[in-house]
Amino acid sequence: SMRGTIPILRVGSNLLTTIHIELRDAIAEAFQEDVLETIEKTCARGLVIDISGLEDVDSYVARILADTGRMAGLMGTHTVLVGMRPEVAATLVRMGYTMSGVDTALNVDEGLALLAARPSSRAR
Repeated sequence: SMRGTIPILRVGSNLLTTIHIELRDAIAEAFQEDVLETIEKTCARGLVIDISGLEDVDSYVARILADTGRMAGLMGTHTVLVGMRPEVAATLVRMGYTMSGVDTALNVDEGLALLAARPSSRAR
């Protein structure tokens, strides 16, 4: 099983995951399942996905990331994508790809700060 291939850490009321391997088919599906399961267990307010380790992002990977953010959003968890390389951003824009429903920030610290500044949508 590919589950647990990409670790998901708890940072306060948020989750942090760093993508360091190619998000392909089985790994991408396992990643989404792991994220949703962890959200369910922790009731996380936010999810930071760090993609600074990815050399390039194609439309498939962009869609996986955006879909994961939307799924998390349906569960009440706001997603921030961080560490996007300039060339990755340029590629996504050229492809006409919008990461709708997902915020972006420069790095993990800024991503966590962005989440901290958001009003909580979760009824505690």
